Amino acid sequence: MSSLQISTNRTELDVPLIYRFLSEQSTWAVGISRAVVDRAIENSLCFGGYLDGRQVAFARVVTDFATFGNLVDVFVIPEYRGHGYAEELLKAVLSHPSLKGLRRFTLATGTAHGLFDKFGFTPPQRPETLMERYFPNIYLS
Repeated sequence: MSSLQISTNRTELDVPLIYRFLSEQSTWAVGISRAVVDRAIENSLCFGGYLDGRQVAFARVVTDFATFGNLVDVFVIPEYRGHGYAEELLKAVLSHPSLKGLRRFTLATGTAHGLFDKFGFTPPQRPETLMERYFPNIYLS
């Protein structure tokens, strides 16, 4: 297994690859527009994972860099799964200096609880305090 090279440099991101994955293969953003992906990348701390210069993984964090972070859009493209790259990516995210000391770090997942458990993510301690507005099919409208 080659070691995943991880960068937060937005100019290195393969945005067409990110857009294709999110809009066509993800379970959470099918139908998302390229303009929305561009805006999301522009307004987030993004992590690209690369093998031999080719992007194979992605994650982004929506954060104020002081108290709160929300981990979103975590993926490894299918042909590179099963090699520990998601774990390498998450280690880089959680050790990033700009994300240290956050009071709350959240994420939503329907399929990867086992992965995120390894990094200390748990169900909310006080779910009765959390609320959301959720529109799962917004990109298909």
